[in-house]
Amino acid sequence: MSKRQIISTDKAPAAIGTYSQAVKVGNTVYLSGQIPLDPVSMNLVDGPIETHIVRVFDNLKAVAEAAGGSLQDVVKLNVFLTDLGNFAKVNEVMARYFQQPFPARAAIGVAALPKGAQVEMDCVLELGA
Repeated sequence: MSKRQIISTDKAPAAIGTYSQAVKVGNTVYLSGQIPLDPVSMNLVDGPIETHIVRVFDNLKAVAEAAGGSLQDVVKLNVFLTDLGNFAKVNEVMARYFQQPFPARAAIGVAALPKGAQVEMDCVLELGA
């Protein structure tokens, strides 16, 4: 039976509820959803949607690295948007963070996200794959 390891880093926003930034079980790491919070101020970033998407990917990257991996280890990415019209921008920014083979992905339109965010993402990593 695998033991759970809690992953935490100050390079990503602290958990704002009853959850961990990530949980590692064996070689699999489950990253909690990240919204575009600045890890220092814990406030949403200002600027256009691109700035928000970049912050989310930077937050996920920080947690992935704290787990001993990178975004290249992502096997599944979930994207939640309050406006699916921003999906093309997600693809554009995502291309800066991922190389082929790309992870499996879902894009879900939602009515609202925590703190009024426009975008949230979570993912699963497989280390050593």
